[in-house]
Amino acid sequence: MRSLKNYLLIFTFALLWTGCINAPENFPSIPEINFERMEFVSSAGGDSLVVIVGFKDAEGDLGLNPTDIDPPFNSQNFRRTPQGALIFFSNRPPEAPNFNPIDWAINPTVNNVIVRDTVWVEPNENHFNIFVRFFIKRNGQFNEFRWQDPPFFTTFNGRFPRILNSNAERAVEGSIRYAMISSGWESIFRNDTIRIDVQIQDRALNRSNTASSPELTLNQIRRR
Repeated sequence: MRSLKNYLLIFTFALLWTGCINAPENFPSIPEINFERMEFVSSAGGDSLVVIVGFKDAEGDLGLNPTDIDPPFNSQNFRRTPQGALIFFSNRPPEAPNFNPIDWAINPTVNNVIVRDTVWVEPNENHFNIFVRFFIKRNGQFNEFRWQDPPFFTTFNGRFPRILNSNAERAVEGSIRYAMISSGWESIFRNDTIRIDVQIQDRALNRSNTASSPELTLNQIRRR
């Protein structure tokens, strides 16, 4: 059993995985996942919305270590002028977004040098290997609740660690428990009907199928 925690604003991503190594030989090369269950756990330190998915993969190339930050796993790409120069907030073009922590990086490291300025960046989705989308039901229709939009400017995508210590290909299966901790779940979703979509990605950048939760409310999955 291993664990990983990443901190972003008031949110914590915690993941535990369990798996068996001697899986059948006919497992898919592209990761395959299935929804298992969700839980909502209240605590003084922040409420946890937990999603559990099962996985199968033929090569076992799942997971990223903290040192896996070189391309294609870098966290962001730098927007540049046609001449190749970085774009700073102080001289941003008209089409540049207003300041927010997704599109602008303060004092980033570029080519191993710290740039003492605010630089226009583009998030790199391949930095993550687990992807979570939220949907909320209003007037009978599900619409995506986009955490990356104002006022949150964040994401619940994250990274889980390598499940095999070596690079040798081995078929694997198991379960991923992904706990998203926030003090705002009930104030945001209240009694609304929601749905969660989850995908994972291997190190070859193969994105899995989408595993969807059933329609539910926080109270229906609250751990008593």
